[in-house]
Amino acid sequence: MEKEVKNNRQNGQQVVEKKEFTGRSLEDVLSLAEHVLKVPREELDYEIVTEKTRLFGLKNKEIVIRAWPRQVNEIQIVDSFLKELLALLPFDLSYEIKRRDQLIYVVFGGEDKHWLLKDDGALLLAIQHLLNKISSVKVQVDCEFFRRRKEKQLKEYATEMAEKVKETGQEEILDVMNPYERRIVHIAVNQIPGLTTESLGEGFLKKIRIFKVENSGQKKRPDQD
Repeated sequence: MEKEVKNNRQNGQQVVEKKEFTGRSLEDVLSLAEHVLKVPREELDYEIVTEKTRLFGLKNKEIVIRAWPRQVNEIQIVDSFLKELLALLPFDLSYEIKRRDQLIYVVFGGEDKHWLLKDDGALLLAIQHLLNKISSVKVQVDCEFFRRRKEKQLKEYATEMAEKVKETGQEEILDVMNPYERRIVHIAVNQIPGLTTESLGEGFLKKIRIFKVENSGQKKRPDQD
C-alpha cells in the first residue's frame, strides 16, 4: 500500500515528492517503492516511519517507509566531468558554472580560450555535446560571447535564405549543421509566414531544407528536429 506525502519547498531547493509505502517487510516495501516510483533501489532514499506487529489471531508484521528518488546534483556531475576532461587537454582553461531554472550554463575562460573558438567554435560545441550526454539537465556553454555572435550570424543567414525561397518559390538546402545551429535556423525561418524547415539526414550533423507551405498548420515545431 502506498500513500503520497508532499514536502514544501525549503531553502530554495526543489520540491521533493515523498510517498509512503506499507508492507510486511522492508524487502516488500522497497520492491513496491521501486515499482511505483520507477526508480532502481540504489537510486532511492527512504526513511522508516513505523514498524510494528499486529495481532489478529496470528501475528502480522507491518512496516511503513517514506521513499523518494535520490536527488542528483547535476552541477557536481558537470564540474567533475570538466575537471577530468580539461586535465587531458593541453590548454590553460578555466570555467564557471551557473544554474538558472532548468539550464546549466558553463562559461569558459583562461589563456588558451581562443582554441575553443577555432573552426567556428568546433571544440566548444563538442564539449557542450558531451556535457548534454552526461547531464539530465540541459547544458549551454559559452566563451567570449560566442553564442551571441553565432546566433546573430545564423539568424541573418537563415533570414537571407528564407527571403530567397519566398521570392523564387524554390526550396533551399543548407549545409550540415549541429543541433544547436539547426535550432536557431528552425526558429528564425518558422517566424516567417508561408515558410518552414525540416532537417535532412541522420546523426549529429544534418542539413536543413527551407521550403514554402500552403498554410501555417504545415509548419514544423523547431524542437522536432
